[in-house]
Amino acid sequence: MLNATPNRFVRAAGLMLASTICFGAMALTIKVAAHSLSTFEIAFFRSALGLLVLLPILRAGGAAPRTRQLPRYLLRSAIGVGSMLSGYWAIAHLPLAQAIALSYATPLFVTIMAVIWLRERVRWRRWAAVMLGFVGVLVVVRPGGAGFSIASLVALLAALLSAIVAIQIKQLSRIDGPDTIVFFTYLFWVPMSLLAALPGWQWPPMATWGWLFATGACGTVAQLLWARALGLGEVSALQPISFMQLPMVAVAGYYLFDEKLDHWTLAGAAIIFAANAFIAHRETRLARSHASLAPSEAVKPGE
Repeated sequence: MLNATPNRFVRAAGLMLASTICFGAMALTIKVAAHSLSTFEIAFFRSALGLLVLLPILRAGGAAPRTRQLPRYLLRSAIGVGSMLSGYWAIAHLPLAQAIALSYATPLFVTIMAVIWLRERVRWRRWAAVMLGFVGVLVVVRPGGAGFSIASLVALLAALLSAIVAIQIKQLSRIDGPDTIVFFTYLFWVPMSLLAALPGWQWPPMATWGWLFATGACGTVAQLLWARALGLGEVSALQPISFMQLPMVAVAGYYLFDEKLDHWTLAGAAIIFAANAFIAHRETRLARSHASLAPSEAVKPGE
């Protein structure tokens, strides 16, 4: 199943699980902080405090990050801020389980963006999986039903923008490493998110500062762990682990916010999960096939 050794996969799975827990914890802290602060300000403090957490980690790792792709980072960060603001607003206005379930539409949008943006060729099996995934999205959103709200569309907008960011990261990673990508993203995120927060600015209550710091710390650590996990293992094997975030936030939402997990969200999330798992499996198979057909094209890191 994997080219990596069992120990290597165990480390990758552990990193992915830790990343998933951190992302889930970040969603919880956003939900709590949103009771007393706008999501625009939460996004700013998540970026600023996250950068403070990131700097000592990068410093311990050696030389300062450098890049020759600053214009690309500017565009990537602008779209990323839009995704972050949309996603945080959805978390604040939807049950946590529903917001997280809709965020799993991102890989579906990534497949479409790869065709449009990267001119990748997608065969009928993956198109069928994408269509199945969007059936799951419709089950969760229920347009025209009693459970429909504008927040569901905002959550889908966040997923779409995240898909564009994923394509951009794929392009950036051809030259820059994961730590460099995360650093320059945060460097642009801080002023961009501040501009969005300024019109309605109010200083956070004292009790909210702890939740804001937790948001920044959890988000930064989650991103670093996620990047390292994918560097050790294959997406098809690790992707299912990321779906552990859904039951985690569903249980937390039930006990902390009295949110009930309705059967529509559960059924839709299961359909989206199945579609994403198949897409990840197909992408990994195609990557292996290309590697075996063109071994002379492999390039070592740093070349």
